[in-house]
Amino acid sequence: MAAPDVDFGDFTLGEKVRIAGLVARMAKRGNADTDDLKRRIERIENTALRRKTKGR
Repeated sequence: MAAPDVDFGDFTLGEKVRIAGLVARMAKRGNADTDDLKRRIERIENTALRRKTKGR
């Protein structure tokens, strides 16, 4: 799920808040289908990774 090249510090404040909310929703669902929330988190991770690699 987590991209290995992305550190927590690479996320913007808004992305951190969005991830925290999605993780809370995943915990609330328990073992139910959480694939949609995982995909949303992966999209946020990919955005942070693109921004990190573009800044180098």
